[in-house]
Amino acid sequence: MHRTLIAIVLAAAIAAPAAAQQTSAGGRETDDTFDWSGEVGAGNWLRIRNINGSIEVAEATGATAEVHAQKQWRRGDPRRVHFAVVKDGGNVTVCALWHDDDTCDANGVNSHHHHDHDDGGNVSVHFTVKLPKGVKVDVGTINGSVSVTGAGAEVVATTVNGRVDAATSSGPVRATAVNGSVHARMDALPPDVDLEYRTVNGSVTVELPASFDADVEMTTVNGTLRSDFPLTVNGRINPRHIRAVIGKGGRRLQLETVNGSVELRKLS
Repeated sequence: MHRTLIAIVLAAAIAAPAAAQQTSAGGRETDDTFDWSGEVGAGNWLRIRNINGSIEVAEATGATAEVHAQKQWRRGDPRRVHFAVVKDGGNVTVCALWHDDDTCDANGVNSHHHHDHDDGGNVSVHFTVKLPKGVKVDVGTINGSVSVTGAGAEVVATTVNGRVDAATSSGPVRATAVNGSVHARMDALPPDVDLEYRTVNGSVTVELPASFDADVEMTTVNGTLRSDFPLTVNGRINPRHIRAVIGKGGRRLQLETVNGSVELRKLS
């Protein structure tokens, strides 16, 4: 899991000029901020890749997607952290970059560096995103929390060190962490979509429609298991590991942690 997340979000650094500059994809960057806005059509992806810092996504008021990034630092040179915007078809990827020979593409950031070993590693970036309805969002960081509210399509949200809190009115939420809790809410879901939620140190809480059907597996080592949904248990009842059926069954739902509780909540 660590390797996958790092491959997605590791970023590169370059010394940026003091004056604001126009990027090739239309973003505007200064020494300590970055802004991009543009049209992302419904059904396409807006992806945000970070390494040090949080990501916060909220609903846009119109059809234009907006990305704002604010650098924070105690020491080091914030100009070493810069940004890239990549478009592939109707999809847009925005990356925070820490090293000058790293690249940003549809899969994230490709890096061969360890950012903690230089001044750029002392800079964090906080992203705030305005997401139009119907646009799918994929956000990932390593050190920081991830929050997604107001989404109306599929959500992917990942971090290593931090909490994930993601919700959508339509479409699945896919969320993972390592050192932090995972909270996912889905008001509606397409049929036959399998779902997995995992962390190591933290709780896993998933909120689902009352009509939800699934074959469910819930696992913890140090914590409790709880479900608002009636469960038809398969095999022995184990307070740390449950295999069961919700409703008619069908899709697979897996919730797993080591140090924390697992909870299934039924939406009214």
